[in-house]
Amino acid sequence: MKKGALLNADISSAISRLGHTDTLVVCDAGLPIPSGPQRIDIALTQGIPAFMQVLNVVTQEMQVEAAILASEIKQHNSDLHDAILSHIDALQRHQGNIIKVSYISHTQFKQQTACSRAIVRSGECTPFANIILCAGVTF
Repeated sequence: MKKGALLNADISSAISRLGHTDTLVVCDAGLPIPSGPQRIDIALTQGIPAFMQVLNVVTQEMQVEAAILASEIKQHNSDLHDAILSHIDALQRHQGNIIKVSYISHTQFKQQTACSRAIVRSGECTPFANIILCAGVTF
């Protein structure tokens, strides 16, 4: 049995296949998921698992170089935005690198998800609770 924090086989496999600059999305229950990327749906019911719970576990396993958010999160979900930035700050210290955070419109965000290797759907039901994580390298 796997000893690490990430027990979901599909997410673990998706992360292990990422190369430098490949992307993985963690999203809320409402984000439309295009047919191209692997869909990993772990939503059980509204709010379970929460977006931050999923993000926390995914980033324990994944080396992150950059993150992309929809700019609308700043106005429409400021508490979650603050939590994400705090998490990224802690992750930078843990990984020993700077994680570039950028913002695009939600429309552009949805279009960009089509290029991701995988999309992990949480049970989060708050607006704009989505992030594109860009894989870094550990060396």
